[in-house]
Amino acid sequence: MSKPKLKKRTPAEGAAQQTSGVSKTVMDSAQQIWLAGLGAFSKAQQEGGKLFESLVKEGAALDAKTRKFTEAKVSEARGNVESTLGQMRERSQETWDKLEKVFEDRVSRSLGRLGVPGRDEIKTLSSRVEELSHEVRKLTEKRSGAAAKQPAKTAKRK
Repeated sequence: MSKPKLKKRTPAEGAAQQTSGVSKTVMDSAQQIWLAGLGAFSKAQQEGGKLFESLVKEGAALDAKTRKFTEAKVSEARGNVESTLGQMRERSQETWDKLEKVFEDRVSRSLGRLGVPGRDEIKTLSSRVEELSHEVRKLTEKRSGAAAKQPAKTAKRK
């Protein structure tokens, strides 16, 4: 028997057949990708609730951890601010006290130069005025007592 002769293919026929093979491969791959997507979707629907709950738990744990860390940092910062504020208050109070003392000293010296008596001089003068007032009352009482003892003089007629 003779062997059948193979028909020679033209380059265009070879390219068409090769393109057909590539197309089939691409279609098969696309079909598999589509089926994998459907499978993933189905699995996500089945396990989605579990996954969601798991994610919620992890989120809550992370939230608690973050809050704890943040609160610690805020507390630390608040302590630093309060400490600094306390120091600033002390310094400002000391400064005001010094300023007040300087002001009082300068006013006192200025009043002294002008001849205005100071607090101690005014106290001394007030005490002296009280003593003198007391002496005046005594003298007034003695005088009025002596005048009451003397009879009234009558006027002479001419």
